[in-house]
Amino acid sequence: MLSKINSAGILGIDGYIVDVECFATKSVPKFDIVGLPGASVKESYNRIKAAIKSAGLEFPSMAITVNLAPADMIKQGTAYDLAILLALLKLTVLCDCDLSGKCFAGEVSLSGALRKTNGILSMCIAARDAGFSEMYVPYDNVNEASVVDGIDVFGVKDISELTLHLLKGNIITPAKCDKSQLFELSYDKIPDFCDVKGQEQIKLAIEVAAAGMHNILLVGPPGTGKSMLAKRIPGILPPMSFDEALETTKIYSASGNIGSGETLITRRPFRSPHHTMSAAGLIGGGQIPQPGEISLSNNGVLFLDELPEFSKDATDGLRQPLEDGEVTITRVGGRFRFPARFMLVCAMNPCKCGYYGHPVKQCSCSRSLIDKYLSKVSGPLLDRMDIQVEVPSLSYDKLSDTSLAESSEKIRERVMNAREIMEKRYEGTGVRANGDLTPAMIRKFCVLDDEAQEVMKNAFERMGLSARGYDRILRVARTVADMHASKNIKKEHVAQAVQFRNLDRKYWKNS
Repeated sequence: MLSKINSAGILGIDGYIVDVECFATKSVPKFDIVGLPGASVKESYNRIKAAIKSAGLEFPSMAITVNLAPADMIKQGTAYDLAILLALLKLTVLCDCDLSGKCFAGEVSLSGALRKTNGILSMCIAARDAGFSEMYVPYDNVNEASVVDGIDVFGVKDISELTLHLLKGNIITPAKCDKSQLFELSYDKIPDFCDVKGQEQIKLAIEVAAAGMHNILLVGPPGTGKSMLAKRIPGILPPMSFDEALETTKIYSASGNIGSGETLITRRPFRSPHHTMSAAGLIGGGQIPQPGEISLSNNGVLFLDELPEFSKDATDGLRQPLEDGEVTITRVGGRFRFPARFMLVCAMNPCKCGYYGHPVKQCSCSRSLIDKYLSKVSGPLLDRMDIQVEVPSLSYDKLSDTSLAESSEKIRERVMNAREIMEKRYEGTGVRANGDLTPAMIRKFCVLDDEAQEVMKNAFERMGLSARGYDRILRVARTVADMHASKNIKKEHVAQAVQFRNLDRKYWKNS
């Protein structure tokens, strides 16, 4: 006897279709799973047997072989439980049911209930793309899966309910999703820039960084508001598009970071890992690779406070993802690709004690100690920071001023206006902001007139810029021009971009 049920698996954050084939013969009862099953898949036999009996159904007393195809890909996770269980029931109570066009995924508990399963969103997309008309998932995953158009999604609570539905129909109704309500965002819970006193030049730099999705480094003594400023950046970023929200939700779903009943992640992520985090935790990895903090920050902000305190392996691992917008991890089981297009925001003190260059407090660090501390931030990483600004200490008059500063809402309006200009310019190219421009696109969209060329030439020679540093100044200059609604990049736009990138000459000149 042979039965076949369609299921889905996940590789990285991308889903793929898995055919669950069950062959049973009347012989000494045994149960084998083939097709490169992982440990959690091999253990499914005990869960499935208990679930079938808990539902009051009969477990086939035969020699059973279950094949998971394609057989050359390692199968990990518990999403195959439901399909294997139905392949067994297809030999008995469901033998007359037509299950073609249907795809099943989900973890089965011993009681027969279905548990929330990671990666369901990606599996549902894969099922839709493969031409399936119906997708059956755990009830706790139905909201995230319902955003996929072109396929009916059914949320299943337990095996008894599903069996009755497959036999009689119309027991479970397909989920509906009103996408128009998903993006009704509120910025109320995000800290507001109106609480930040002074630091107008730093706010301007952050505004430019947010508009163009540029990486930014904040350097200054303790207590100047570096972390306070960084935590307010999500409040000035524009809302995510549906495609951005879908991509980010796929990452969170695959890594188990999406809550039960949650539909789409529509708020831009803000991740702030502790400096003790390992390189694998930051970049991604593990025996079964999982997304790291850079991927969980996709389409949002990754904030690294106390940058020199992170391990060198972790920070240097950022270099390639910052260029490519993704990270690829290779293991025996295959290549895992995780998106990593994020805005990197870093904060650090100028030395170990924090007061190197302070106008009042004296630094207690020796020159060698300062150099050692600054050398923890490598030159290649520093070169990838589009904007580098110094956050100075505030005067008493600024601190005692009781008036409110400009709100995040007003800053966000200017950011969104600049972003609209970029979106129109790069329509159809896949580029969303100036920070993503390729060298070829820089030559096309960042053309300088003679006066701007002269400013750029002087800065290049004086600062000893690399080719990458040159390109990044042009990207920032393009964003400054967009903030002023200027079609052309003028000399003042280049001068502003150069001014935002000069700390490496001050602090790292001797390192």
